[in-house]
Amino acid sequence: MPQGQPSVVPEDGLTTRQRRNRPLVLVHTGVGKGKSTAAFGLALRAWNQGWPIGVFQFVKSAKWKVGEENALRVLGASGEGGSVDWHKMGEGWSWVQRDGQMDNEEKAREGWEQVKRDLAAETYRLYVLDEFAYPLRWGWIDTDEVVSVLRDRPGTQHVVITGRNAPEKLVDFADLVTDMSKVKHPMDAGQKGQRGIEW
Repeated sequence: MPQGQPSVVPEDGLTTRQRRNRPLVLVHTGVGKGKSTAAFGLALRAWNQGWPIGVFQFVKSAKWKVGEENALRVLGASGEGGSVDWHKMGEGWSWVQRDGQMDNEEKAREGWEQVKRDLAAETYRLYVLDEFAYPLRWGWIDTDEVVSVLRDRPGTQHVVITGRNAPEKLVDFADLVTDMSKVKHPMDAGQKGQRGIEW
């Protein structure tokens, strides 16, 4: 396919420019490593464009020191690109459910309510909903509601959602879906996560 030439031009009544600048919903899912990493790479591009960025972490603990958080906060405060706000919703649970599920469920719902408020107010140009696929998959947050809110969001707000096992309804709705598959991983050979690679 030649660069910049779509294989199909939909009959949607939009001009090429309107279609090109349409706000997107992106989903990074699958069992392989790199879903959040790719989303934060996208945030770097958004920062460079001067876009305000909202990161909402739904799974990783508020106590975890995430390398991307420090880097994006420094960039956001530099005054050279877009602003960056970082919201932590998790209490240390992961894709393996643990004790204290009710507290985690409530935190996830509170986080989604904040995202809805920010979407309505057009607070950010890019939203990174990190690990958001998990509360959807577990039924903590209604996927139909999420799709409806994202479909009706105003302005030119892009949303990227990460996490394993993204619900089929979300995948069907999204504009761009990447399934990260695993071929090999050091953890398969008993190696624990390491600084600079996993965090």
